[in-house]
Amino acid sequence: MIIGVPTETAADETRVALIPPVAEELLEAGHEIFVAAGAGAGADWADEEYEAVGCEILGDRDAIFERADVILQVCGLGANPDARTDPYSDGQIVIGQLGPYESDDATLAALADRDVSAFALELMPRISRAQSMDVLSSQASLGGYQACLLAAEELPKMFPMEMTAAGTIKPAEVLVIGAGVAGLKAIATAERLGANTKGHDVRLEVKQEVESLGAEFVELNLPTEDSGDEEGYAVEMDEAFYEEQRRQMQRVVPESDVLITTAAIPGRPAPEIVTTEMIEEMDPGSVVVDLAAETGGNCEPTVAGETVKVDGVTVHGPTNLPAEITHTSSQQYANNLANFIENLTEDGELAIDLEDEIIDSTLLIHDGTIRNPHIEDKTADDESDDDTGDDEIPDGAADERTVDAEDDDD
Repeated sequence: MIIGVPTETAADETRVALIPPVAEELLEAGHEIFVAAGAGAGADWADEEYEAVGCEILGDRDAIFERADVILQVCGLGANPDARTDPYSDGQIVIGQLGPYESDDATLAALADRDVSAFALELMPRISRAQSMDVLSSQASLGGYQACLLAAEELPKMFPMEMTAAGTIKPAEVLVIGAGVAGLKAIATAERLGANTKGHDVRLEVKQEVESLGAEFVELNLPTEDSGDEEGYAVEMDEAFYEEQRRQMQRVVPESDVLITTAAIPGRPAPEIVTTEMIEEMDPGSVVVDLAAETGGNCEPTVAGETVKVDGVTVHGPTNLPAEITHTSSQQYANNLANFIENLTEDGELAIDLEDEIIDSTLLIHDGTIRNPHIEDKTADDESDDDTGDDEIPDGAADERTVDAEDDDD
């Protein structure tokens, strides 16, 4: 196949979908690769490094779309609201994070009319065979790591306890809400830095994972029997549940020097768990990092993409922390895509096998049809008069499965 890697156009996006070492593997498998000039610059990969492994550099970004059979992107379609509509060619294949819940129906319909096939990797199924292709998990893990470092850098205290001649330094108190991929990585990082770390999740089955990292599990008196589906996804609870969760959190949050929240539900606004009042009761200088900011945030005062002060407490609302460690995140992402391409081909040729759960789950548009049931479910829910909010996450949807649920095999 002829694979094209355009420059990313989303605001502040530094990642690239393919890096030279991974491109070399695809070239050895018989594929051709065109890369837009400067596509890897934000991740510290020069055009010369792509050329050295056999890629061809094209100075015109649109030429990538004209010449490639397959387009690899970090953020396309609904995942990139700031970009112009990319000039996808008739019959082209698009693979990347495509924002299936945010995509504009008219845009998808236009692409379907042009026989474009689009694979939204956010919809990767939670099966062991798909783990090597799971971009949400790989990127969420990096986001959890970076969230902890962001808090540690800004907190006017050391994370670890130390016994010194000048006296004992008490460890920082870190609370992580949401023990999925990002949350567990944040917990592990805080523990490695020496903090006194606690983790909370409505799904009690993750208690063992939290404790295995050396952290204390915060268990609230909540009816959690139906908090996860058969595959381990968190499900949306009703408002009465969240109200009681907030009431009990009132005694836990103010004790923390650092609060990292990661609870999100695919295709839904993030549940609001932490109130402004709780944050106001934290000590001045404390730090909050809300990883669910992009979908509304877990904390009442969170503003997506901004940092605000609440009575001396700093509240961060980052929307793309993986892009801040772009070399590693691009490497992980490129590996995920290469594994996906390997699964999508047979003897080097494209093989869209709808009997394959991975292909079937991620295929957003194909054969002239918007075929993704997740969008239909979202539309039906939006039109429903039932506002109880206790619908389960659609099969095949992914966090930040990413952040609020984790496969035991991850």
